[in-house]
Amino acid sequence: MDTATELHRASPPDAPRRLALLRALERKLLWLSAWTIHHANHIRPSRDGLKVGGHQASSASCVSIMTALYFDILRPQDRVAVKPHAGPVFHAINYLLGRQQREKLSTLRQFGGIQPYPSRVKDGAEVDFSTGSVGLGVALTSFASLVQDYVHLHGLGRAGLPRGRHVAIVGDAELDEGNIYEALLEGWKHDVRDVWWVIDYNRQSLDSVVPDRLFGRIEGLFRDMGWNVVTLKYGRKLEAAFAREGGEALRRWIDDCPNSLYSALTFQGGAAWRAALLAELGREPGLRAIIDPLDDEELGALMTNLGGHDIETLTEAFRAQEAAGDQPTCFIAYTVKGMGLPFAGHKDNHAGLMTKEQMEGFRRGHAIRPGHEWDRFEGLDLPEAELEAFLGEVPFAGRVAPEGRSLSAPPVPVPAALPVPRVAAGRTLSTQAAFGELLAEIGRGGKGDAEEFASRIVTTSPDVTVSTSLGPWVNRRGVFDRHLKNDVFRDAKLASAQRWGMSPKGQHIELGIAEQNLFLLLGALGLADRLHGGRLLPVGTVYDPFVNRGLDALIYACYQDARFLLVSTPSGLTLAPEGGQHQSINTPLLGIAQDRLASYEPAHADELAILLRHAFHHMQQPDGSAVWLRLSTRGLEQPERRLDPAAVIAGGYWAVPPAEGARIAIAFQGPVAPEAMAAFRELQAEEAGAGLLAITSPDRLHAGWLDARRAARQGPGAPPSHVEALLAPLARDAAIVSVLDGHPAAHSWLGAVRGQRVVPLGVDHFGQSGDIPDLYREYGLDESSILDACAQALLGR
Repeated sequence: MDTATELHRASPPDAPRRLALLRALERKLLWLSAWTIHHANHIRPSRDGLKVGGHQASSASCVSIMTALYFDILRPQDRVAVKPHAGPVFHAINYLLGRQQREKLSTLRQFGGIQPYPSRVKDGAEVDFSTGSVGLGVALTSFASLVQDYVHLHGLGRAGLPRGRHVAIVGDAELDEGNIYEALLEGWKHDVRDVWWVIDYNRQSLDSVVPDRLFGRIEGLFRDMGWNVVTLKYGRKLEAAFAREGGEALRRWIDDCPNSLYSALTFQGGAAWRAALLAELGREPGLRAIIDPLDDEELGALMTNLGGHDIETLTEAFRAQEAAGDQPTCFIAYTVKGMGLPFAGHKDNHAGLMTKEQMEGFRRGHAIRPGHEWDRFEGLDLPEAELEAFLGEVPFAGRVAPEGRSLSAPPVPVPAALPVPRVAAGRTLSTQAAFGELLAEIGRGGKGDAEEFASRIVTTSPDVTVSTSLGPWVNRRGVFDRHLKNDVFRDAKLASAQRWGMSPKGQHIELGIAEQNLFLLLGALGLADRLHGGRLLPVGTVYDPFVNRGLDALIYACYQDARFLLVSTPSGLTLAPEGGQHQSINTPLLGIAQDRLASYEPAHADELAILLRHAFHHMQQPDGSAVWLRLSTRGLEQPERRLDPAAVIAGGYWAVPPAEGARIAIAFQGPVAPEAMAAFRELQAEEAGAGLLAITSPDRLHAGWLDARRAARQGPGAPPSHVEALLAPLARDAAIVSVLDGHPAAHSWLGAVRGQRVVPLGVDHFGQSGDIPDLYREYGLDESSILDACAQALLGR
């Protein structure tokens, strides 16, 4: 435990005063979060008439949970994924801690303002994990904890940096998301530690009330996965009532009360509670002595005194688990959606907003003077100096490192060039096999920078390690596990090409077949420098068509600005015998569309060597990104040549430059190179000046073109983009016949660059089983189809 936490635990204010301070801050967070949303919807001018929104009810339900965590439990090194719809509470917490400007609170959901859901990139260093894509932020905490173990066990973290806990504040409706359970199972396999998930169990989703039986299922699932489960159902007031005569009957009645009825009574208030209790328990000895002395408001407060709204219950439960050790723990905190707001408990309150009249009543209840809505301690009956001093001493107010919550780590030196695999004249090699050879060569390591570079690479794959050519790397570098585990086959002297011994020093993390987990782990690995102070170079392999299975998590990892290398292989119709389920069509389009991800598809090993080296360098640059390599199992004859690395990285180069004013060019991408080259040789017989364009990345060509267009709009003098320079030798009315083993739209935009005609060939239907000649002929990727397209293009059709 760090020094600041020790001091806080050793000499806190006396318990009653500490609770009073926490309750005051809880009250303030409820006001600030509700007012921030109200201001965005009812006070800030609206130019388009759209509802701004902001989830007042979802924020209110977890105010107490977040008060207890941020102002009493969390330490500077802890990492938190905040429930997306509690973003306004999170921003209010940072405002009270002096980490958010008052002016920024009034910009919620405004252009350039604070985000509706916490965002690492857009909201800044205080956000540990972006949330918003439901359930993924929750699951990411588990993988981030695994990465923390990896960094510490490899000795790659910053000296003196304490281990942190990874906490997710979870909406109960998020538990419908399947990725959470995939992550739970993977976490169990890897024996994750230091993870807390705190479920805001308000029993309401967007449209309805959560089924009553869900609680038992949740608890059982977590226990089966080795988690400790702590249920916080009742607060101190209700527990005291249960201890009185008639209290046990009251407890049974609440336990048996359907969620929908409980929600309805909560919304109706104390009079409805009284009527229901008297109708059901009126003859129960002692019951009336509990409820009769209470007015309707007091009775309503008693009946909604749930564990998730009781600061004392929450802090004691958190502290007890803190002392218990590092076992992953699920806290099920019962809450009321919209607690403290006029529509608390109503099943339609998810997107509800207080009216102006309701806000005025809410303002009076919180003793907020008009014009003082943003004042940090307005409406609280405790001295400001005492509140300020308390906020300055809470553990989370400290700093884990001088630069704050977002750490840094120096770049890892990358070799000036990677050795191209043994290329002899006429050797046949696929890009997938070349990738395996390149990584295996890196895995040899050595001394100095070579070993430092190799030691920072960590690979992972969803049970396709060998079939994506990672086997030689793993044999050299081993499988990571928190515990030493022998390779049983090797110990028994049984023949096997793979050595699967596991240890804390291994550099490959093996996953089950769940692509969501792959991309979540890549996201966590790609944030290791900023979360744990240790830079890693993550490489993840997956079958190209199955990128779609994990696409949500891939987009989420990129949204975090996580840096990693994705290698998807094998790809396209070229995987001919496997049929349509294993043949990818749309992945080149995904590569173009996805932000913070540079995608490439090399055709030959020399291109791949350039791009692999570039990927390891690019992912470490401030203006860099993740990188995606789409590879193939089709073996191609390898040319002997010298390439311009800058052109390969920029997205393309002329394999055969066109003559000035040429009427036609063939452009190819990836493993269709032999067909494009054969067609080009035939074309040259009639069009001697034709060009052959090798496209390594339609994504980089397109991105560079868009950047150049934006620069041109700012004024004259902007240099042309790489694709403009490439196409400049062609005549203005020239035709470009493009071909790739993927969707033709990936190339069709080329015609917009200079107004030249494009005939894009590719695949836009699910494939079928067969061999490459049959499938290429069927889908128009063969030499004959390319030549037919050239003839049509030259005729202007």
